[in-house]
Amino acid sequence: MTTPSFPKPFLAATAMIGAGASFAVVNGALQATTMQLGVPSTSAAFWQYALGLAFALPWVLRRGRTALKTRQIGWHLLRAALAVIGIQLWAAGLASVEIWQAIALVMTSPFFVIVGAKLFFGEHIGPVRWLATLAGFAGGMMILQPWTESFHLGALLPVGAAAFWGGTSLVTKKLTRTEDADTITVYLLLLLTPVNAVLALGEGGIVPGGPALWLLVGAGALTVLANYLLTIAYQKADAAFVQPFDHLKLPLNIAVGFFAFGFAPQGTFWAGALVIVGASLLVMMDEQRRMASVPVAGKS
Repeated sequence: MTTPSFPKPFLAATAMIGAGASFAVVNGALQATTMQLGVPSTSAAFWQYALGLAFALPWVLRRGRTALKTRQIGWHLLRAALAVIGIQLWAAGLASVEIWQAIALVMTSPFFVIVGAKLFFGEHIGPVRWLATLAGFAGGMMILQPWTESFHLGALLPVGAAAFWGGTSLVTKKLTRTEDADTITVYLLLLLTPVNAVLALGEGGIVPGGPALWLLVGAGALTVLANYLLTIAYQKADAAFVQPFDHLKLPLNIAVGFFAFGFAPQGTFWAGALVIVGASLLVMMDEQRRMASVPVAGKS
């Protein structure tokens, strides 16, 4: 009997959807741990990634010293610092606002990447991307509704997470020019946990028990699984192909929020979310156009 084989695009799409579903459950677990069970967000973030490191430790040990060879330790430290701040802001955001609002706002991250690429790397940003960036931020404002009485500063935490994760993406892009993917991953795993530990202890960090502990164990395991599935997705197909499937994380997170907590989107959420998704798809299409216009080596 032969083992059935699946086309790579199908595997890539399935892996991306699986990653989105895993992250949605992780976000639900963090929201339950912080918002409902009262675990400080710094402690929740620490245990999520500490337990994730424990699950990934066999892989880290198997890679050994070869994965630690680098001449870019400063960039690795900067990437870890940006990632930690993003993680802490995200965990604090899930403790403050409902999951549907948080996930839509964090989807503005690609637009921070575009602005950062211009400011720090001097990359050329065409009018299409500037238009998409302005539209994406406008969509975020439609969801935030800072002009209403219901607005509170805690709603800005996911936006802050998006900004710092955008910075993480820019540093990752720079590192990939000289570093192996394994080295980039190992350094992030090893640096995140001690920094998160210091932040948790600074807030009187606690060791969760009961339901909170099991939720964080699940979050740690699913964090590793989600990142593994993301790697599979980007290995099996081009980023331009898999990126639209990443947008499914929006309805997946909404579904988790609704079935777990009874949270449902309100106000101008859907209009703002559609603007953000549409703007990010516009960026993707512009990237495809740029790649298609680059001449292939050896061809005129």
